[in-house]
Amino acid sequence: MRTSSTIRTRRAAKKTTRLAATLAAGALALSLTACGDDDSGSGDKDGQGTGDKETSSTVTLPRLDGESLEVAAVWTGAEQKNFKTVLAEFEKRTGAKVTFVPAQDPIINFLGSKIAGGAPPDVALLPQPGAIKQAVDKGWAKPLGAEATKELGENYSQGWQDIGKVGGKQYGVYYKAANKSLIWYNAQVFENAGAAEPKTWDELLTTAQTVYDSGVTPFSVGGAEGWTLTDWFENVYLSQAGPEKYDQLAQHKIKWTDPSVKEALTTLAEIWGKKDYVAGGAAGALQTDFPASVTQTFTGGDQPKAGMVYEGDFAQVNIGQTKSKVGTDAKVFPFPAVGDTAPVVSGGDAAVILEDSKAAQALATWLASPDAAAIHAKLGGFLSPNKAIDTSVYPNEVQKKIAEALIAAGDDFRFDMSDQAPQAFGGTPGKGEWKTLQDFLKNPKDVAGTQAKLEADAAAAYGG
Repeated sequence: MRTSSTIRTRRAAKKTTRLAATLAAGALALSLTACGDDDSGSGDKDGQGTGDKETSSTVTLPRLDGESLEVAAVWTGAEQKNFKTVLAEFEKRTGAKVTFVPAQDPIINFLGSKIAGGAPPDVALLPQPGAIKQAVDKGWAKPLGAEATKELGENYSQGWQDIGKVGGKQYGVYYKAANKSLIWYNAQVFENAGAAEPKTWDELLTTAQTVYDSGVTPFSVGGAEGWTLTDWFENVYLSQAGPEKYDQLAQHKIKWTDPSVKEALTTLAEIWGKKDYVAGGAAGALQTDFPASVTQTFTGGDQPKAGMVYEGDFAQVNIGQTKSKVGTDAKVFPFPAVGDTAPVVSGGDAAVILEDSKAAQALATWLASPDAAAIHAKLGGFLSPNKAIDTSVYPNEVQKKIAEALIAAGDDFRFDMSDQAPQAFGGTPGKGEWKTLQDFLKNPKDVAGTQAKLEADAAAAYGG
């Protein structure tokens, strides 16, 4: 979803995404069915947890009685509420008091104002690798200590460790991840239309036409938030242009005027520019935020506003706000292959220490542990890159399979491209890539003009 420059090269190297695509497609299977919450175990090993399996203790934390911490993140609604549950367990185990500070996008600007005012939060959850680098370059971020680094080394693949590094030092704990290569669909709409889950882009277009012919608009697009549009582009581009080109564009080693960008935008226009394929048309989509783009796909009985919505695993939080049940009413398939292989794009949020202290380091250690990840995972709408987590804690089979696919992929993934760009280009509402792709949604015929604007903004943001 949201990001900066140079750190992007720490990607899990130049491996292709073929293995990850295969793993993701296999793990998701087709028409996954949901299951209920897993039974909790007893097994509170040392009395620090509540007795449930997800709060059993695998990490040693210091006593911090009398200490206070502030944690800032852009999370709202259920996402914020669930994270506060994780913080509450940290408080219980350590005696520290933790206050959640709601932040605004772009979070770097928010943190800048807090720091200028002499009141920075102790820890911030940064949604872009580029934001981590900016925080380091500005002298805000503090390196992780030995305990947090040890926890990371034991629980994370090298690729997830590396994207939290700047200049070889570990600054970020990627606490939350996202599989951003999924399309969710209304099962009743598909059944009524006789539509099938597609595996290729051409099949997706056929499925969309089948849904349209049944009387339902094929796609819901949350165009009011530009990051959703960058995610659309990245999946098409990764699959069509391939991982090498993807890495080059992410680093601005090739220009946005490159023919590969033209091809991806032209492909996107096959949906964005198709009359009546997007709920509300372009004007309606540009007034629809991400949560509404999901909920309107799963409300309205047999006549929802759309039959499908593209976005990551985190869409389950919003589906949960409807009467639809994940795995039965709301199903999912991997983003179809546009080129040779299906894309696997990941995103994530990293905990970064701004005010160094024993308590802040302990919180980073806690967030790198499988204990913290398991608590959040059981609450739903959350995906952890922590390979030590027991995936049985995920609340349904769909989420469990998505999580297992992410872990099985190891270092074989590509991180969200816009999250690797300087935030002025890839992570600011009303500017850069977000704004230009919103304009493209409004006028999908202007491929050349869109490329020129993207390149001009990228050149300015990357410094040439």
